[in-house]
Amino acid sequence: MSHLLTDTGIIAGRYIRQTAASKLGLVFGLLQPLLFLVFFGPLLEGLHLGGNGDSWQLLVPGLLVQLGLFSSAFAGFNILIEKQHGVVERMRVTPVSRLALLLGRLIRDVLQLFVQSLLLVLVGVALGLRAPVAGVLLGFLLVGLLAASLASLSYALAMRVGSPQEFAPVINSLNMPAMLLSGILLPMALAPGWLDTLSRFVPFRYVVDAVRDAFTGHYTDGSLALGAAVAAALAVVSLGLGTQVFRKVGA
Repeated sequence: MSHLLTDTGIIAGRYIRQTAASKLGLVFGLLQPLLFLVFFGPLLEGLHLGGNGDSWQLLVPGLLVQLGLFSSAFAGFNILIEKQHGVVERMRVTPVSRLALLLGRLIRDVLQLFVQSLLLVLVGVALGLRAPVAGVLLGFLLVGLLAASLASLSYALAMRVGSPQEFAPVINSLNMPAMLLSGILLPMALAPGWLDTLSRFVPFRYVVDAVRDAFTGHYTDGSLALGAAVAAALAVVSLGLGTQVFRKVGA
């Protein structure tokens, strides 16, 4: 266990330093949800959106999930780049734990998401968002679990494909329906019955609803518990699959 923790710390440190050196990447990773917040959020003020809380308490949690969804789903591009530069091959001949190679990357991904999420919430507060601190922290935790799950699957896919041309279409084909059906921008309560029913087969919807409940302070609502359970289950399954792929491929 101590060997795993040491290796994970080394790998995480390497990727954290690499990410910190690319401040432009951090800013542009936040750009899309920030644009939605600034240019789309004011259009929703004063509208009844069929959920608990005001428009900012509905939109900001959805944008946090969107941020986690897109940044984590494309995390596997890093491995594809490392393959092209021979980094993965060099790692294969080291005694470092294969599980640490995954966990170290995930720690970096979650920390990056936390920084970007904090900036997004601060801008939201400046625009009118009001949410309990405990609810915001709980929302960060749920989004972090979701991000770790998606990043694990993204890394697993990247280990299996040979080029960005194979990787990108798969991610794009899954991301767009997931975003539209999870109610990220508007609650699915506004959708027609058939679309609302279809969205219930998308697990991200329950995480979005849970984060919204956290931001409105509805901690005892059943949807918060359901969303937390879904996020935890996704994390367990995804981490298991990602660990299996890393150990089998030996990256």
